[in-house]
Amino acid sequence: MFFQAIQTPGLAHVSYVLGSDGAALVVDPRRDLDVYLDVLQSQGLRLRYVLMTHRQEDFVLGTTALARLTGARIVAGKHPITGYADLQMGERERLQLGSLSLLALHTPGHTPESFSWAVFLDSHPQHAWGIFTGDALLAGETGRTDLHDPERTYENAAWLYDSLHREVLPLGDQTLVFPAHGAGSMCGGHIDDRALTTLGIERQRNPVFVLGREDFIAHKLRERLPRPPYFSRMAELNLQGGFPLDREPRTAPPLSPREFQQASRDGLVIDTREPEAFAGGHLPGSLNIWMKGLPVFAGWVADRDTPVFLVLPEGADLAQAVLSLARVGIDRVEGVLAGGFGAWRTTGLPIERNSTLIPNELHEHSARFQLLDVRDISEFESGHIPGARHAYVGELEERLPGLGLSPDDPVAVVCGSGLRSGLATSLLLRHGFQSVSNLLGGMTAWKKLDLPVEEGTPRLGEAPPPGQPMAGEELYYE
Repeated sequence: MFFQAIQTPGLAHVSYVLGSDGAALVVDPRRDLDVYLDVLQSQGLRLRYVLMTHRQEDFVLGTTALARLTGARIVAGKHPITGYADLQMGERERLQLGSLSLLALHTPGHTPESFSWAVFLDSHPQHAWGIFTGDALLAGETGRTDLHDPERTYENAAWLYDSLHREVLPLGDQTLVFPAHGAGSMCGGHIDDRALTTLGIERQRNPVFVLGREDFIAHKLRERLPRPPYFSRMAELNLQGGFPLDREPRTAPPLSPREFQQASRDGLVIDTREPEAFAGGHLPGSLNIWMKGLPVFAGWVADRDTPVFLVLPEGADLAQAVLSLARVGIDRVEGVLAGGFGAWRTTGLPIERNSTLIPNELHEHSARFQLLDVRDISEFESGHIPGARHAYVGELEERLPGLGLSPDDPVAVVCGSGLRSGLATSLLLRHGFQSVSNLLGGMTAWKKLDLPVEEGTPRLGEAPPPGQPMAGEELYYE
């Protein structure tokens, strides 16, 4: 038997390779396929099946592409949404892979077509070895129940509770649990940062097993989790198993500063340097998304048709940046600034700047600033700088007119560490704000210095109405 979990950096996604007697299957593959092909080749395995737990919302699947490339069959649960599969399996039907068998278990609630796949060794047929749960069951949590239809969150939560208790829990405490996402994923809230878990562990600490049915439903109704605009695009693309990516993803052509200036006029410039470097000097109108944040936050500001131009830190991996964008369906990376910002600076082209603050400076001069907190609503409510307005960074442009911020007066932007606020700062500059400062260290540093904090809901820039959840990503990154 062979088993390997494959992490996708930045997206908290996990896919799996399972092999037995020379045959293998891959569970929930991402769009770039080389990692799977390399594992299969190194282990001498022939791919027979590409197994789906559910449509994914936060990245483009490589299901169809991997099957076509290898001749494997796509396997999914029996549901109209997965009609593209070569083999649709009904409830409690079994799939044989060498000396292993997989039991199909319908576990809806996160999405209606969600199936979990319990793995049994032929030598121990009465006891499940493990289970691929997709996003139905995560470490310390379950998948969110508002994605399919926010108006049916209650019904979906009840559906999820019932299916996990009926189908999964009886497999026994020894069963290893292999979810499709780990800590930081926006497909579930407060996922534990554990690489390995079992049903025994989950039975003792997961809300779906610890709480009663009605309390669990109430728990899911209280969740206010991100729903970036690209989630809907990903779900649509994945209804046919995703769409292919070249074996060697195309990298962006290097452009001289003047070429970059001309070409990027009809596109979006994303500067992936740290916020401190961005503040010291950047291209006018560019947006600041740090490298590790690209897979999550680029989808808030760009889509499949957006021409993207990159400014990278010195020594950064261009191919990795392009791949990070491709994983969320952004393929039109049209150029990278050759020589980085230093080349732009020495060419004498226009430069824009913003200010930075440290907590003690902001505390001492807080009366001078309009305060804007761009964390998620739960973070804000748990403790924020007194008098701060609130809007989540991903929804800032949409909600800006209602925040009551004056573009002519200084604004101090706050998040957990200074990363999200770097993006928010660049958005405000692009909207004509004249004096914007990023609080370096964010609320993490503010609290460590025991500076004043108040709790409660926003007084200005309130949370959006039900059905329009706000977002938070501080779990993703420091």
